[in-house]
Amino acid sequence: MILNDLRQQWHAGLADGSIVPYLGPGVLADVTSIADGRAMPATSEQLILAMNNGQPMAPKLMYEFPRAAMNIELKRGRSAVTRFLDATYGTTKWTRAGVHDWLAAIAPPYVIDINRDTQLQDSYAATPHLLVLGCARIGGTDYRFKLFAADGGAYREISPEQADASLPVLFKPMGAPLPRSSYIASDADYVDYITELMGGFAVPGFVKTRRKGKRYLLLGMRLNRDSERMVFSDLIYDAAKEPAGWALIADPTDKERRFCKRQGIELVEADVAELTGATECAAC
Repeated sequence: MILNDLRQQWHAGLADGSIVPYLGPGVLADVTSIADGRAMPATSEQLILAMNNGQPMAPKLMYEFPRAAMNIELKRGRSAVTRFLDATYGTTKWTRAGVHDWLAAIAPPYVIDINRDTQLQDSYAATPHLLVLGCARIGGTDYRFKLFAADGGAYREISPEQADASLPVLFKPMGAPLPRSSYIASDADYVDYITELMGGFAVPGFVKTRRKGKRYLLLGMRLNRDSERMVFSDLIYDAAKEPAGWALIADPTDKERRFCKRQGIELVEADVAELTGATECAAC
């Protein structure tokens, strides 16, 4: 099987940093609330339903979480979306994802995670590292990221010039609640963030240097949504030549096949659970 042939190559590449894990919502499919057993909302539809008290929104809003978040922002203010994400990912206690446990044992030196939870940060809690959180629609700076350094304990915000580029880097472009909540959520956030990402202001300089010639392993990541595809395309700029990486997608659509071909990404038609031994997830 192709997956078996690639498994050892991926493990070695993740460990030495030549392959960068790119984590999508599917890696959280086996995560549940410790209090009541409900699934962690991670996919676009799950997030919309959770944000709207379990009730579907209008079909045009159900298409993608940023649309629904924009609707809530216009009605109740941007802070309403932030409070929802803080409560979901910062306050609620969740079980660990099998994928995160699998990755923690490898400890890749550079990880991109488009989810907004804190499990990646938990994996590196005892290890000095740098954390990059995406941000949008803020004044007083050209940057569209917040940068933090952890010394194996608490985070402290730093400037790019203060960063120790030799440390592991956790890049969460859509943000997280900790150490200080910062999110890319609504349509307006994505427009601002992607515009500045294309202009080079959403990626620290030391990350631009580190990412040259890397390959990417997409785990739990579907490629049907335009906003996520645009973020992905810019974050992997300067990737290795074909293959630029691999995407584990069990049942890829024609749209995903065409996109991966354009990006130089090899499709591996398998579930991430087959790689990591995590609970099988339909979202992968």
